[in-house]
Amino acid sequence: MPAGRVVVTGTSTGIGRACVTALAAAGFDVLATVRRQADAAALTGPGVTPVLLDVTDAAAVERLAAEAGDRLAGPVNNAGFAEPGPVETMPGEQVRRHFDVMLLAPFALTRSLLPALRAGRGRVVNIGSIGGRTHPPFLAPYAAAKAGLAGFTDALRREVRPLGVRVALVEPGVVTTPIWGKGEAAGHRAISTLPPAAEAAYGRRLRRVSAVAGAAAEHGVPPERVARAVLHALSARRPRTRYLVGTDAHLQALACAVLPDRVLDAVVARLTRG
Repeated sequence: MPAGRVVVTGTSTGIGRACVTALAAAGFDVLATVRRQADAAALTGPGVTPVLLDVTDAAAVERLAAEAGDRLAGPVNNAGFAEPGPVETMPGEQVRRHFDVMLLAPFALTRSLLPALRAGRGRVVNIGSIGGRTHPPFLAPYAAAKAGLAGFTDALRREVRPLGVRVALVEPGVVTTPIWGKGEAAGHRAISTLPPAAEAAYGRRLRRVSAVAGAAAEHGVPPERVARAVLHALSARRPRTRYLVGTDAHLQALACAVLPDRVLDAVVARLTRG
């Protein structure tokens, strides 16, 4: 498939930034979305056009779709974040934002671009997470949003495949990106604001989860590994429908496929015991 224009969301750091670099190097014209002007200024190089965009702003998404034009290879729906905490104490607005950014925004952007994708037989790449299968405790909104994104990806793939549009889901395990530091900081904030009863019920395990996540982040794969999967999904003659990235992602997917839920629950309980 010849290179064309691609829209990548959430490109200030990590996976998004690595995708911009890899796709531009491969000859794609990359519209790289960020939320802050400072991040836009850092996105330079041939084939890269920074775009200020809040992916939850419906009108701005429609304008971007119009600007993307008809020479469209596809969107890479990458924008995301993770803020841990117990379901019992998590504010509703915080829950909604997970869904707004990681499920509703990919839905809205892809919907807006589908006429151009149909015309050019383009592709859609959604950045999911192995967490969308394993559903780790204290990350319920993140896990639910990523699971929803996986469901959206499967349904869309079956809907537009007869029209020549390919759709892929990339499911990384632990990747060495700033999301871990941000998530750890958010976890500390969540712990510090727990009411006494919630602290007694969840505090020790939430601290343990934070420690386990921090240790895992030290052994994650580089974001360039994810970017290579995205490039394959956009350019290969026969792209895969799903890309697992990282040994941990493969092992967790295998565990989910072969182990009963009660066994998985027991393993998670042991790992997160305070």
